[in-house]
Amino acid sequence: MHSPKRRAHPLTRSVVRKGAGVANKLLDHAFAAAFRGLVYAQIWEDPDVDMEALQIRPDSRMVAIASGGCNVLSYLVADPAAITAVDLNTAHVALGKLKIASAQHLPGYEAFRRFFADADEASNITAYRDHVAPHLDETTRRYWEGRDLMFRRRIGGFRKGIYKRGLLGGFIGIAHLMAKIYRIDLKAILAAEALEEQRQIFERELAPVFDKKFVRWLTNQPASLFGLGIPPAQFEALAGDQRMAEVLRRRLEKLACDFSVDDNYFAWQAFSRGYGKSAASALPPYLQEANWDAVRSRAGRIDVRHANLTEHLRTLPAASLDRYALLDAQDWMTDAQLDDLWREIVRTARPGSRVLFRTAAEPSLLPGRLDDALLARWTYHAEPSLDFTRRDRSAIYGGVHLYELKG
Repeated sequence: MHSPKRRAHPLTRSVVRKGAGVANKLLDHAFAAAFRGLVYAQIWEDPDVDMEALQIRPDSRMVAIASGGCNVLSYLVADPAAITAVDLNTAHVALGKLKIASAQHLPGYEAFRRFFADADEASNITAYRDHVAPHLDETTRRYWEGRDLMFRRRIGGFRKGIYKRGLLGGFIGIAHLMAKIYRIDLKAILAAEALEEQRQIFERELAPVFDKKFVRWLTNQPASLFGLGIPPAQFEALAGDQRMAEVLRRRLEKLACDFSVDDNYFAWQAFSRGYGKSAASALPPYLQEANWDAVRSRAGRIDVRHANLTEHLRTLPAASLDRYALLDAQDWMTDAQLDDLWREIVRTARPGSRVLFRTAAEPSLLPGRLDDALLARWTYHAEPSLDFTRRDRSAIYGGVHLYELKG
């Protein structure tokens, strides 16, 4: 008797391309395996851009990809009625639930900031045990008190620097190691006093690295960007007809030169592997003291679920949502998956609903791929999208795209 065929992990089903060659499928499977653990301790999409584009209102009911959870908590500043955050990555679900429980039950702002901004003090473990752990569901608590592949207790990351962990943390760590080998001080940009000085440091110290033969070879390997959360299919869209080293150089130039480091916390993460320690340092909205009361009082409006976005939408009533934050999830999808997703978005969307997403390449991926009848239901805000792309401080994506339901 044959045993029933084991169904693939949801991440594997989402990432592995049907009809791809053997080599590409092996890369897809490798990425899916890497992506099952913690990837982003901090999400890399600018929530200030998101909130401006989505025009969140007090009656807004949102659905968003959870990722590292910081954007979902930051959206609370805009005072939506409810947010459902979905993710196929169990580590991201656990991190989102940890952040919500911490906002609700840590004794005050200083403890919350110490836990998630500094994220490197022994007192955080005591605070977790005394104030947060009793309020976590069993699955989330088991995750944080369990051990990772290096046999470290996961909650210990908040004692030794959670932003140095995860797939992205490891990628940034390797970048810092390579900078050290090439005798580059990445933190120098953070000490710059003006944009002009930031650009001088970039041109002198960082730009030449992308001309190194080893760096050009390394960045041309799809697996080298797994740490950025870029699957092989997205790698091809990001590179286009250019060398990946040149694409990455331009994205890093934007991060290093286009925004003051005084309020760009993405630059702090990239160049120092954490946030600055002083009260004036750049922080995401949910970690800013001015927003503490709003985040704490509204944290209960977030529902974090381990789910596929399209499958979750199928469970909802018609016309029950009006704001959708898709991050870059569509870059992973086939045309059929895009059609399935947008059918559910159209079905669940109220009049005037807004959808925001990002793409590795610059253009919106919907024209020519999404069913024409579905696409015709939406207005693409082309000029605002270009402006949002320009002002996204994370600098990692080629395009930020805003669509609004007609009628």
